[in-house]
Amino acid sequence: MTTVLRYAAFTTDPSGGNPAGVVLDANGLDADAMQAIAADVGYSETAFVTEGGNVRYFSPKAEVPFCGHATVATAVALAERLGPGELVFSTPAGIIPVTVDDQLRATLTSVEPYVEAVSEIDEALEILGWRSDELDPALPPRIAYAGARHLVLAASTRQRLADLDYDFDRLTAYMLERDLTTLQLVWRESPTTFHVRDPFPVGGVVEDPATGAAAAAFGAYLRELKLVEPPVTLTLHQGDDLGSPSLIEVELRTDDTRVRVSGNAVPITAPA
Repeated sequence: MTTVLRYAAFTTDPSGGNPAGVVLDANGLDADAMQAIAADVGYSETAFVTEGGNVRYFSPKAEVPFCGHATVATAVALAERLGPGELVFSTPAGIIPVTVDDQLRATLTSVEPYVEAVSEIDEALEILGWRSDELDPALPPRIAYAGARHLVLAASTRQRLADLDYDFDRLTAYMLERDLTTLQLVWRESPTTFHVRDPFPVGGVVEDPATGAAAAAFGAYLRELKLVEPPVTLTLHQGDDLGSPSLIEVELRTDDTRVRVSGNAVPITAPA
């Protein structure tokens, strides 16, 4: 019988953050079995660890190349059993080093990121029910990658970000056509503090309450567009509009173009 652990990531409160399933011994499970377990768990992601530090990530609907919150959850679960220290995960997106400190706070280092121009966003805005004049012109739309692809759209007000109601099927089709994992919807509170939301319909989830992969991609976006100056640590608030607050820290260094994402994770009780 496969043991599935459950952790809330990017929080110290089991009722907050983003829940992830973690299978620490997935040896012998094929992709179909992993997909079935992830669908049964029902969280936005479940991570499966096999020999050699290999990790695969499955949403209830499909495998994804990388998931930040499930990586944090997996690292903390391992540290609780083996002690804090350095880990190296081999993921479909590439090698992900993770450090877990004595307070069981995990910091992952992304794969090499990139940022792409976006040819048009009219369809995305229509699906979201947003107008172009509700965007922040200082944070232009881009596609950003740090293990998975995300479309970054910045709202000009917190109210615009809070009012999110989109066409699930249309956004799913839009994202699949463009190989997007989430939309990274953001509002800038200060130069280094942001509020973010992440629709995730391609994974069968309306919205993620904490998205480490998108946080890493967003850090790369800010650096590429010279909207922040490394070295810098960014604070991302996510999940507040869902009643599941999450806190994500993103570090950009001068000596490394990869992005570091930090957060806590705590066990949660499995449903009866």
